[in-house]
Amino acid sequence: MKFLKFTPVLLLFAVLFTSCESVRVASDYDREANFSEYGTYAFFKPGIDKAEISDLDKKRILRAIETEMQKKGFSKSENPDLLVSIFTKTNENINIYQHGYPYWGYGWGWHPWYWGSGFNTVNRTSEGTLYIDLIDSEDKELVWQGMGTAALAREVNKKQERINEIVAKIMEKYPPGMER
Repeated sequence: MKFLKFTPVLLLFAVLFTSCESVRVASDYDREANFSEYGTYAFFKPGIDKAEISDLDKKRILRAIETEMQKKGFSKSENPDLLVSIFTKTNENINIYQHGYPYWGYGWGWHPWYWGSGFNTVNRTSEGTLYIDLIDSEDKELVWQGMGTAALAREVNKKQERINEIVAKIMEKYPPGMER
C-alpha cells in the first residue's frame, strides 16, 4: 500500500527532472525540395550576423552545426549547395510557487509548530529558441527550418555541451522523413 502512495510522487519528480533538461524541437520544410541533391554547405554570414547573441555563443552554435553537418555527410565548400543561417530568441520565465497555508495563526488545520502564512519560492529560468535555416544557395529560398527550445546553461563550462545537445536534437529532424 505504501508503494501506491509514493508512486505518484516519484513520477512527478521524474517528470519535473526530465522536463527541465529536455529540448523541444520542430521542423518544417519545402515539400518540393530534393534533399538528396544537397551535399555541401557554407554559413550565411549576413543571417548569422543578425542573431542577437554574443559572438562567443555564435561560435559555439556554428561549431555544433558544423559537427552535425559532417555527421550527415556534408562538407564545407566555397561553392555550396546549402547556406546555413541561424536566428535566436530568449525568454525569461518567472515561476512563483506558494507553499504553506494561506492564513495566519489558529484555526482549522492549526499545528502547534506552525505559525505564519507559509512562504513563496521564486524561480527564474532563461529559455532560448534556436532556429537553424537551410537555404538553397542557387534559388536563395528556404528549404528546411529546424527549431529547438530549451533551458539555457548558466555556467560557462557547460554552455558548449548544452548547445551541442540542442543542435543535435534539431538536426535529428534533417533530412525530412529520416528522423530517428
